[in-house]
Amino acid sequence: MFVAAAAALCCVAALLGFGAALDGYSHWRHPPGLLGAQGIPYALAFNLLGYIGPGLALAWVAWGLAGAARGLRAPARIGAWLWLWSALAWAAQGVVSLDPQDLDAHASRLHALAWMLWWLAFAPGAVLLAYASLAAPPWRRFGVIALAAAAVLVLAVLAADARLVPGAPAQRVALLAWLAAYLAAARVPR
Repeated sequence: MFVAAAAALCCVAALLGFGAALDGYSHWRHPPGLLGAQGIPYALAFNLLGYIGPGLALAWVAWGLAGAARGLRAPARIGAWLWLWSALAWAAQGVVSLDPQDLDAHASRLHALAWMLWWLAFAPGAVLLAYASLAAPPWRRFGVIALAAAAVLVLAVLAADARLVPGAPAQRVALLAWLAAYLAAARVPR
């Protein structure tokens, strides 16, 4: 539980702290990736504390979840592995920074790809974990949280993509849902 909580706290603190330090930055208008973009002051520090560190720590949580799922049916194991890939994709966003001067640049495209892999691996993984939790009573609470988090994340991402809601707040809602799911995963009986 400590690793997941530390990762979530580090990620949120980095987002809030570096956002407050960057002149003109608005959580309502700017994506989190801008804080780690090329040419932004302290971008490397943000990438380490906001993306890479939390992503690797949550990959460790997912690895533990995969170990705990060994005795369960295949959907639980596959779901846990998808969550591991989701966490690694989150970390990858800190490795490939946005280029704010050219959003079509190779680095920006790789960052966008990592963002997409992040949520596309998480959502089906959550569905598989929730399905598997039906056969594992100690996992049921976690399954409900995972499914709810996936629903919130997918709705936020798709609503922002359809321009039904502003993108920046939707990205933060998706991030918080994702972090909550990993916090719940850390509490799954081993």
